[in-house]
Amino acid sequence: MCVRQGILTLYSKGVIIRLLLTTIMTPEEYILLYEKYQQGQCSPEEEKLLMAFQDNFHLQDDEPPEMPAADKELRGRIYSRIVETTTKKKKVFRLTWRWAAAAIFILMAGLCGLLLNKQPDKPVKIAKSHVINGTPIKPGGHMATLTLADGSTIALEDAANGVVAQTGGTAVTKTGKGAIAYSDKGDHAAADQHSLNTINIPRGGQYTVTLSDGTKVWLNSESSLTYPVVFGGAERRVILKGEAYFEVSKNERQPFIAQTEHADVHVLGTHFNIDAYKDEKTEKVTLLEGSVRLSTGSAKALLTPGEQGIVALSQAGIDKKKVNVNQVMAWKNGYFIFRESTIQDIMRQIGRWYDVEVVYEGNIPKGTFGGTYSRNKDIHELLKGLELTGLVHFKIEGRRIIVMT
Repeated sequence: MCVRQGILTLYSKGVIIRLLLTTIMTPEEYILLYEKYQQGQCSPEEEKLLMAFQDNFHLQDDEPPEMPAADKELRGRIYSRIVETTTKKKKVFRLTWRWAAAAIFILMAGLCGLLLNKQPDKPVKIAKSHVINGTPIKPGGHMATLTLADGSTIALEDAANGVVAQTGGTAVTKTGKGAIAYSDKGDHAAADQHSLNTINIPRGGQYTVTLSDGTKVWLNSESSLTYPVVFGGAERRVILKGEAYFEVSKNERQPFIAQTEHADVHVLGTHFNIDAYKDEKTEKVTLLEGSVRLSTGSAKALLTPGEQGIVALSQAGIDKKKVNVNQVMAWKNGYFIFRESTIQDIMRQIGRWYDVEVVYEGNIPKGTFGGTYSRNKDIHELLKGLELTGLVHFKIEGRRIIVMT
């Protein structure tokens, strides 16, 4: 977890939240640590940091006289909630920070949408919401289909824990909710090295697979991974469609290669994320730990931790840039994190995770948005938050989301 010195300021239209601490966290870092606290996994030092963070949270009264009435009303509601909850004792810590996190999201996903779009003088319109709470559209969950070398399939969400398939000397075991693992005991037949399995993740699903070499792969919605039952030969090669995070088991004698439609990622042992959806204009490889070599055609690039390699499908070559790793890994950690994201970017992610169809009515909103939101909540809350900008509205018809200006 990255902790640094200074003051974090989230601001929009005269509403300023300052977290005045000698050591502070980004909102993403705080939320991830808070989730750890809820699960009872915080160390005493981490819990102390959270308590200090709580005690030093306040809203600065910097309201300009020209602030629109709708902004003042929204600001007042946020201020009242924060003052009310931050004066509580430690025993209601979870309630306190649920409201604090909500206030941060409202500012970032609502008013800050205008700020990020560099329109500071345009009034924020808090319009009546078009999002009506009808039949809940629940978030995605642990769903996947495993296709074996003989073509047979297994719906993993319906399978009981334990061995779900056996190929030669290699067992495929459902180890728990949302995870399978391959065991390589060394007594497999040579044919196992040429037997390919594929795990397919539908829209609204995610799953984790531990390969026979110990490599662990987290797969996002609408993704698939094809891999040998056991790895033989000079390399370990897998084929990815969609998005996945890899923690590769180190083996210098047998390099690991993750292949997408347009690129190869060569590693020995490292942690990285690949985003290679067909409906995106680029393929992105983000390195968290170690080093990888990204190649496409004749172009090659070596990535260092915190760097992202970008392969544009419309042109040759590879671009590199430093990125916010927390934002890239948000999907794996149970969050959407948006930073200067267009509504199309946001709705593609929402469509995959909630398994909904997205259509646009009229002009597509041109503003950009920012915010942090749990992937475990009903879709209505997220859409209502986006509507606070006044830039975009939504209608829900069954599993269809209509985006309107």
